[in-house]
Amino acid sequence: MQAKVVVVGSLNMDLVARAQRLPRPGETLAGETFFTVPGGKGANQAVAVARLGGSVAMVGNVGDDAYGEQLRAALEVEGIDCEGVGVCEGVSSGVALITVDASSQNCIVIVPGGNGLLTPQAVQRFDALLQAAEVIICQLEVPADTVAWTLARGHELGKRVILNPAPATGPLPPEWLPHIDYLTPNESEAEALTGLVVNDEASARAAAQQLLQLGAGKVIVTLGAQGALFVSPEGSSHYPAPKVKALDTTAAGDTFIGGFAAGLVRGLEEGEAIAFGQRAAALSVTRVGAQPSIPYLEELDP
Repeated sequence: MQAKVVVVGSLNMDLVARAQRLPRPGETLAGETFFTVPGGKGANQAVAVARLGGSVAMVGNVGDDAYGEQLRAALEVEGIDCEGVGVCEGVSSGVALITVDASSQNCIVIVPGGNGLLTPQAVQRFDALLQAAEVIICQLEVPADTVAWTLARGHELGKRVILNPAPATGPLPPEWLPHIDYLTPNESEAEALTGLVVNDEASARAAAQQLLQLGAGKVIVTLGAQGALFVSPEGSSHYPAPKVKALDTTAAGDTFIGGFAAGLVRGLEEGEAIAFGQRAAALSVTRVGAQPSIPYLEELDP
């Protein structure tokens, strides 16, 4: 079966150490626990699509190391098409070195590895996947020229193109915006994209309106416990977040994106797909870890 969603993006292995506090410069601390878990925004979103009822293909790179084998295997076990996952010889897979303290504050060092070598030409090799898809998803953890090419190609093909602008460090290139059907920043990303302070529904609406004026098709600003705001040329709608006791918000945004995309290809209307993604994300924050926290379709209420 042809994949209805194609995710072009990153695959990382998360190496997580927990300690009572974060180390100071030059200091060595005794840690408490350590674990590795597959992550990377692209891979997380692909897993979310697959678990939440959508057929999905992944396009990205890993290194020729044990982590690369594990990252690919983690996707394949979910039924994800990994034809487009390349192996870069002589390069490590992407890794995120994460230290978490007792209050859940963290510090992270990301080494892109193979993710940094994902070129437009590498994605173009799998153009047949893009042509067969209904939805194409990108993030910002692979080179910018690759994201730009994929957005433009998706738009050219008439697909529904989603850009999750994470991690955002500033405004997007102006030529990108007209190629994006759904731009999905969180509060801090919306601030980075617009220069506006975003901390509630009203400020999120102002930021989204600016992004629409710059050319984005529609904007979904995720506001954590405050829900999500959907803004289009026709108007705006606010979707309250389900009430849960959050344990770990890692990959909540990725779960929302995957759930939203899965909802679209399953035939849900935009508002229904947003609410579906929210329910999935709400369940994910009650669990620890990135991909392990992402729920399956059968776990969600009808």
